[in-house]
Amino acid sequence: MSPFLILFLVSMAVSAIGWKYFIYFFSLGYGFSIVALGAAIAIMFCGTASIPSFVLCAVLILYGSRLGIFLFRREKKSGAYRKILYDKSLQQKKPLVEVLVVWVFCALLYVAEVSPVFFRAGNEAAGIHVNGVWAIIGAIVMVAGASLEAVADAQKSAAKKADPNRFVSTGVYRIVRCPNYLGEIIFWTGCFISGIGASMNLWQWVAAAAGYAGIVFVMFSGARRLELRQNKIYGDDDEYRKYVRTTPIIIPLIPLYSVEKYKFLVA
Repeated sequence: MSPFLILFLVSMAVSAIGWKYFIYFFSLGYGFSIVALGAAIAIMFCGTASIPSFVLCAVLILYGSRLGIFLFRREKKSGAYRKILYDKSLQQKKPLVEVLVVWVFCALLYVAEVSPVFFRAGNEAAGIHVNGVWAIIGAIVMVAGASLEAVADAQKSAAKKADPNRFVSTGVYRIVRCPNYLGEIIFWTGCFISGIGASMNLWQWVAAAAGYAGIVFVMFSGARRLELRQNKIYGDDDEYRKYVRTTPIIIPLIPLYSVEKYKFLVA
């Protein structure tokens, strides 16, 4: 069995938690799939992978663990989050074909996201020369993105605990309105960067680019859903409207303040 197929089956197995509750394909299934994929790559290439490749695997495991545990705890402890998560529109039974398509798509996306690390380790195993410097640079960027996301999640949890009925505009939320999504984009940018110098061939770069483009699209789609929800809740609040007008939604220093009108951002 090919290593790529093994990764896909691992991703399918872990993300199958979405069969219990559809949203889990994108939340718990996502975080813990990254953990499993990072571990699978390390195990498959334990005899040939370089230290930089193992570092990348470790970063994937730590990132996915933090995210998965955070999402699990938030679901259990946050009443406001459960209200959103268990919205009646999300509890409607999905057609079998739709669930199957989403399951396969998510599993493939998660594999494509980690593929630069997988291809680097695989090329090392094949005796192909790779440059470890780019792996370290990528790992540093990944740690920076994961740290930003963790800080954003912690600050939002604290702010919502202090005042559940107010939008969050303090801490890193002064920089952009979705700093957790920005952290996610930075993390996967680092993963993509780690593929430089890995002697990846054309189809490997296509897979890596598809994974990177896919997660960036998902983050902007998530930002749009959040914007629509916040506009509905806080739209009459003058302070919120000022915050929206002056704070970029996801990328700092770029004057993109709203993605509400971009209806193609539906995932």
